[in-house]
Amino acid sequence: MEEKKIKLLVVDDEVQFLDSITKRLELRGFEVTKATNGTEAIDLARKKKFDIALVDLKMPGLDGKQVLEILKSEHKYIEVIILTGHGSLDSAVECTKLGAFDYLPKPYELEDLILKLKEVYKARLEKKFRDDKEKMDKIFQIALGNSPIAILEELKKLDDEEK
Repeated sequence: MEEKKIKLLVVDDEVQFLDSITKRLELRGFEVTKATNGTEAIDLARKKKFDIALVDLKMPGLDGKQVLEILKSEHKYIEVIILTGHGSLDSAVECTKLGAFDYLPKPYELEDLILKLKEVYKARLEKKFRDDKEKMDKIFQIALGNSPIAILEELKKLDDEEK
């Protein structure tokens, strides 16, 4: 049975860095999709599910903060790490408020990044499992004492809330 790989979206306008980090992470067992700009990243995320996005802060067009905002608003369980060579305390605080899981400076140590990715993935799974449990509890409560039609109507409402 094949082990499920963590699906990463890596977004950086520096192609040499992007190619390098992609190769290094793939060698470590991650499934990596790369994007060279924010618009490409958003398009990819709309077509494929990702567990984590590593997003460069400073890019032409959609910058890292804008990509972060869009990803978090459109994808309930994606976690985003901002990578930047141009970091500041203000931008770190702003990105965290927008939903970034973490904010890491470039250059980085590969081992530290891998540990961070594993930590982020674990937090993502815990959040999803917690939400799934709450949803199952709601379904159980709906199923108690309701007619089949009432159950279907309530399940449809729950399903619509997910969208």
